[in-house]
Amino acid sequence: MFNMMNAWFEAARFASDSNSVIALRMMRIANGGPQATTEATKMVSEKMAAFAEAQGAMFAALATGGNLQKAATKAYAPYRRAVRANRRRLGS
Repeated sequence: MFNMMNAWFEAARFASDSNSVIALRMMRIANGGPQATTEATKMVSEKMAAFAEAQGAMFAALATGGNLQKAATKAYAPYRRAVRANRRRLGS
């Protein structure tokens, strides 16, 4: 029961953090200037890096005998780290 509740709370926290990052990035990009260009470039490069890391983690988990749930958990971790780091960076 607690695992299911923890998963739900983590999903809600991830969704809230993602929405915050999107709003903060859009405000920064809407302001224009050099910060907007830097933010747009960073946004794309971070997404590509997180995808590559998630893919590698997922394949490593499956190659070492992990099940699909373990692979999904490993693949989710890079996205979670990136979103939380961006929320801290953009929110300050």
